[in-house]
Parts: sequence; C-alpha cells; structure tokens
Amino acid sequence: MPLLPETVSRVDDLVARAHAGGRVPVLVAGVVRDGALAHVAAAGLEGPAAGLQFRIGSITKTMTAALVLALRDEGKLALDDLLYRHLPGTPVGAVTLRQLLGHAGGVQREPDGDWWERAAGVDVDTFLATLTADKVAYPPLHGYHYSNLAYGLLGAMVARLGGEDWPSMLAKRLLGPLRLDRTTYGPVEPFARGFVVHPWLDELREEPRHDAGAMAPAGQLWSTVQDMARWAAFLAEPDPAVLAPATVAEMCAPVVISDLDGWSAGHGLGLQLWRRGERVFVGHSGSMPGYLAILAVHRPSRTGVVAFGNAYTMHYGPSAAGGMSGFGLDLLDAVLDREPARVAPWHPRSSPPADIAPLTGRWWWMGREHEVGWAGGELVVTPLAPARTPWRFVPDGPAADVWRGRSGDNDGELLRVVRDGDGTVVALDIATFLLTRDPWPAGWPAR
Repeated sequence: MPLLPETVSRVDDLVARAHAGGRVPVLVAGVVRDGALAHVAAAGLEGPAAGLQFRIGSITKTMTAALVLALRDEGKLALDDLLYRHLPGTPVGAVTLRQLLGHAGGVQREPDGDWWERAAGVDVDTFLATLTADKVAYPPLHGYHYSNLAYGLLGAMVARLGGEDWPSMLAKRLLGPLRLDRTTYGPVEPFARGFVVHPWLDELREEPRHDAGAMAPAGQLWSTVQDMARWAAFLAEPDPAVLAPATVAEMCAPVVISDLDGWSAGHGLGLQLWRRGERVFVGHSGSMPGYLAILAVHRPSRTGVVAFGNAYTMHYGPSAAGGMSGFGLDLLDAVLDREPARVAPWHPRSSPPADIAPLTGRWWWMGREHEVGWAGGELVVTPLAPARTPWRFVPDGPAADVWRGRSGDNDGELLRVVRDGDGTVVALDIATFLLTRDPWPAGWPAR
C-alpha cells in the first residue's frame, strides 16, 4: 500500500533539509511498509537511487548476529557459552557469546594495530594471534561498552563452527535466500564514493575503501536502499526458512541499556534499540570512512526506514551529534505520525475441534473477565477487564490438557485444563491462576 501524499511530501522535505544542512554530497532514504519499499527520496543525486551502493558499516553486525543465532538454533552453540569454548586459546575468551553480541562483555572497542577502518585488514589467523588479555577493558556485565573487536571475534567463531569463511556463510544463509543481490563484500558499480567535507571550505576529500579482513563481520558490507529495505522487512516479519521469528524476537530483547540516564537506547543481540516516546525501534546505525548509514524498524507496524549518506562529517539537528542516526529516527517518527495503522481484516474461522470447544468462551479470575477463542491451532486467551494483550497457547507435548504460552504475560507458562470426576471442564489453571466459568464460584477463594 503506498504512503499517503502528505507523508511522501514530508519525507521528501526532511531528506532535502538534511542534505542541505548536513553538507553531505548524496543522501538517499527509503521507507518500508508492510514488507515492501514504499518510497525512496534522494538529494544530490542524478539518476536512480534505490540501487546505488553505499558502505553500510555496522549494520553488517546485525547480519553477523543473525548467523550466530542461526548456529545456536542448529544446536552448535549456546549463547551463554564462553568464547573459549569455540575459540580455544584466545586471551579474551572469558566472556559469553551473549555478552559479545550485546556489547556487555567489557571487550575494548578496537583491535591492536592501525585503526582498522582506515587500513587494510589482516587475515583471521593473524588477527587472533595478535590478541592480548588486556583487550578486556572492564569485567563482563560491568556495563555497556561498544566493541567492534567483539564482532571480529564472533565472525571468527562463526567461520570455525560453520566450516567456511564468513562471507561465504553470509551469502549462503542470508543474502541468497533473501535476494539481497546488491549486498556485497566489496563495492560493485554503481556505488557512491565516500568523502570527508572540509569544515569551512566545502571541499571534498575522497576516503579510502579498504578490505577490513578479519574485522569484516563488524562493518565491511556494501548495500543499497532496495536491499536494506528487504532486510528491514525481514526484521519486522521474519521468514522462518531463514531464521525463526522467535529468534528474531529474541534478538530484539534488551541485553544492556546504553543510556542509563534516559533509558532511551540499548542493545539486544546484534541490534540497537531506541525508545522514542511510546515507540521502540530496532536496527543499527553504521559508519565507515566516507559513509554513514541507518536502518530502523518499528516492528508492531512493520514500518522502517533506511538511509545512506556519503560523508562521514554529516551534520543534523542543532549539532553534529544528531548525525545520520538522529535523522533516521526522526524520519521514522514522521512516517508513523502520518500513516494510520493498518487495520487487519476480519475473516470468519472454522469451528474448533469437538474436544477444544469446551475450553472456549467466557472465563473469570478474581472478578476479571477473560475470553478464550480458537485461531490457527492455538488457544487465544484475551483479558477483557481491563483489556490487555492476548495470550496465545499451543499444545505442549502429548498431554491433551496441557498447553504452553507463546505470547504476552504468559509466554512460556503452562495452561492446564481442570476437569471434574465426569471429565467436564471446570477451570483453566494458567500458572496457578485459576479461571472459572462463574465470576464468584462456590467455595471461592479456595481451589
């Protein structure tokens, strides 16, 4: 469904203003709605924008994290494994994979040697051989400490467990299945050159485009608005053939809060988290010499933005501090403020199986009304007073009267069907909370 005309106008205006005020040669932004690229806006560019490559920097980390989680789902690792287990002998191995993914392991930001973003990278063996124990800056879980080095280590681990190098695994497991054909290890024409803008002369200096080598899993990739729109759509509504939706939801859960004063930002498993008022966005910012990028997604509405600029020095807002991230989050807020939420159509459903029908209808707990329905093979328990998010339950093993929660407050909890001596359903026991047909049953509050 296309964006409303007033939304398109606002997006175009924000891009034009950010381009002019940010002193960036080219600025391109795309809006994602309901799984598709709904609009592309560009400034400073003649010709097509959606397929032009930029370096995406640390958005690469979101894909490295997805590879780690895919290996976890295959049983090849656990998130609370120490790194030692999978990279034996490394002097920084006394941190868990979960801590590395969430920047909570205390590992220093950069590896030794020259600044990896502005120098040719080394191979994985050399990278691992030059590590020293002092690369742990803080004790694990001391707090948030962003670490590119952590993702170099995760990439090395992924390659060792997967039996092939990181670029090959990425292409096979993510880029190919999601048709991210213009997301590549190195630049492929047409691509935007990256620059630094002189602070008062408005002159451009082109930046180098080095191969990051062993640090590639932290920030190597090149991509386009069109491809990153597909990745944003995947984060909003995952394809189970690529990564389980529950796994992506796990990636979006906070591991550490990076803004302890305002609680407005944090990290999940490879994803940055931002709070804007009552909205929470997931995604990642990115930077490499000459390039800035942002990918942000509002999962409940399946809406996202991606934006790229080819100047590391882009200004936005009252100071340079806003940068590309501030622009992208403002852009996503502007879209959500103007676009009405998509209302899901109602569809009639078939009747529940005969053995399920006695579980449906109205139930009560502590004077509060609940409605139990049947949808897609799940029991759906909806608290009505006060209204709350429904709880969905699926059968739990062979026991016919035991169900496992899969959403809301009772995610992971058990629902047990309580029957009398004749086999009649008399109550639903949800994590010891007993729902009955009578709002004030005889013998209440005794069970």
